[in-house]
Amino acid sequence: MPADNLTTPPGTTSSDATPVVDTGPDPRRWLALAVIAVAQLMIVLDVSVVNIALPDAGIDLGISAANIQWVVTAYTLAFGGLLLLGGRIADFIGRKRAFLIGLAGFAGASALGGIAPNQELLFAARGLQGAFAALLAPAALSLLAVTFTDAKERARAFAVFGAISGGGAAIGLILGGVLTEYASWRWTLGINVPIAALTMVLAVVLVKESRATGDRRYDVPGVLLSTLGLVSLVYGFSKAAEEGVGWSDPVTLGLLAVAAVLLVSFVLYERRASHPLLPLRVVLDRIRGGSYLVFLLVGAGIFAIFLFLTFYFQQTLGYSPLESGFAFLPFSGGIIVGAGIVSQLLPRVGPRPLIIAGLALGVLGMLWLTQIESTSAYVTEVLPAEIAISFGMAAVFVPASSTALVGVAEHDAGIASAVLNTSQQVGGSLGLALLSTFYASAVTGHLADNPGEAPGEAFVHGYHVAFLWGAVFLAVALVIAAVLISAKKDDLPADAAMAV
Repeated sequence: MPADNLTTPPGTTSSDATPVVDTGPDPRRWLALAVIAVAQLMIVLDVSVVNIALPDAGIDLGISAANIQWVVTAYTLAFGGLLLLGGRIADFIGRKRAFLIGLAGFAGASALGGIAPNQELLFAARGLQGAFAALLAPAALSLLAVTFTDAKERARAFAVFGAISGGGAAIGLILGGVLTEYASWRWTLGINVPIAALTMVLAVVLVKESRATGDRRYDVPGVLLSTLGLVSLVYGFSKAAEEGVGWSDPVTLGLLAVAAVLLVSFVLYERRASHPLLPLRVVLDRIRGGSYLVFLLVGAGIFAIFLFLTFYFQQTLGYSPLESGFAFLPFSGGIIVGAGIVSQLLPRVGPRPLIIAGLALGVLGMLWLTQIESTSAYVTEVLPAEIAISFGMAAVFVPASSTALVGVAEHDAGIASAVLNTSQQVGGSLGLALLSTFYASAVTGHLADNPGEAPGEAFVHGYHVAFLWGAVFLAVALVIAAVLISAKKDDLPADAAMAV
């Protein structure tokens, strides 16, 4: 099938892409941007919307404290594990086609989750959502890149796309609160169906097709080894949190052993694969590899904030879902404002000082959260920590997104950006599973040691343990950044803003 848009997509060469024919800019490109941005907004909304609904969903379906994290983890694990493959599929079958398939599948999975009668079907639906999001997200980015061929217009388009992503999280917090409080937690998933349907109709009319040609072989063994390995690892962490199981249980040890074998096999296979899912040259560079590790550890620490603070707000402080959404707004606002400030500072001071300062601020904020109590005041004891962490993470995300592309060859630029997103999503999955395990163990132990104490105090103790380990993750990321990320301001790629 010939491509309607014959512009060579970024990350390809003339030998594996359609011939370059200058047909001029697409007159409907800004309308196409609106359609693509709505799809991105839906993906971003889905994470924050569902977070606010977790307590209600857990009560309705009888999900345990150890298993509730799977509502988020199933999504992020499928999304992160299949993101690289999703990008390849979009290139080969056509970005518009992949975009439409991703929208349809995401809507169907959302509907399935919205009517789920039990936790098993809800977890499966969330995993399915993540799988289709892994196809939809890279297709959207690729369509954006090939639709806007002028450098200045492309920069403006990606700025709009980035603003939608940042603002979408804040919108999702409020929307999740409204839907959960005045309708049902099920509508936090069901709302995706009409949005996706309208977006599909508009995309058919406004978005042009494009695809790469040439060799279309997929690295199926690489996908299976990496995905099954990560699932085994996360499931092993989760089993350790279950009552009566623990870390020394044969099931836990078996899952962790299987994960180790599969992930080591993945690395060994990728070294000799002719068409690797993850070319190791991309991640073995010192600066780029350090950036990916930082994103992995930041994802592990930051995803936990939303899970545990959501329960703290609603179950400990007694906030309604809508009040919880507003309580998170300063965090989203801090990310947006901080990113604007850091973007101005990056060309002047370089990435390393900003990343180190940001991680230090994140550690400070996490440690601050370990002081919260069941009677804490939001304004004086929670809000300062939120602001510190949000500005700190802004100081990490912007420069680390740039250092992840330092020295990368042109044909590897797309995979380098995809690895960055994958690192954060996989880190979030592993962090949620691990911190949920620590949380559940801390709560159980506290209840056993203090039999006459109110359960609420045990929950708060569990939050302290989770936030402490979040601080540890960020501290390790700080050490890695200080040792490995040595890039200077002159080393940053010219198109770093696109990665951000």
